[in-house]
Amino acid sequence: MHCPQKVRHYLGAFFMERKVRYDYEFKLRCVSEVLKNYYSTESVAKSLGISETNLRKWVGFYKQYGKEGLLPKKNQNYNSSFKLQVLQAIQKEFLSLSKACVMFNIPSQATIIKWQKEYAEKGYLGLENKPKGRPIKMIIKRKKRKSDKPLTREEELLQEIESLRAENELLKKFNALVQAEEAKLNKRRKP
Repeated sequence: MHCPQKVRHYLGAFFMERKVRYDYEFKLRCVSEVLKNYYSTESVAKSLGISETNLRKWVGFYKQYGKEGLLPKKNQNYNSSFKLQVLQAIQKEFLSLSKACVMFNIPSQATIIKWQKEYAEKGYLGLENKPKGRPIKMIIKRKKRKSDKPLTREEELLQEIESLRAENELLKKFNALVQAEEAKLNKRRKP
């Protein structure tokens, strides 16, 4: 997306690879241009170099929720009954995705599209919240020593051998992965 330097400076938004985030003041200014100064969404969007779709969405959120509707919504968690309610309202009332977003205060149409796909594939269970983030690390349980006596030299050496063998196996697997990755890269480079 190309944006004039002057507008980019005013936006105060940070530019990511694909998605541009606009700050609250900018959204409010755009909405007031449309609602208070009676400019069309098309002309305001064109003059500021933004998407008319985004501007229409901001106007809808502003009309429905006031200034709070323009505040950023981060990492909202919706329960499965709410998701089902949204999907049923879209179907029963023939709502467009943008109207459903405004009606239910959902920031992105992509969220609803994702729910629709999951519901079509798995039914109500597809709407259940999934755990986020990395899985919990696997805890390796070792046998506990039977007594509090200090280890003999032989037992210490056996433990060290076990540890070194495990480390050796890990390094072998890592080396195999590196070699496989290098082989892939070499295959891509050869015509």
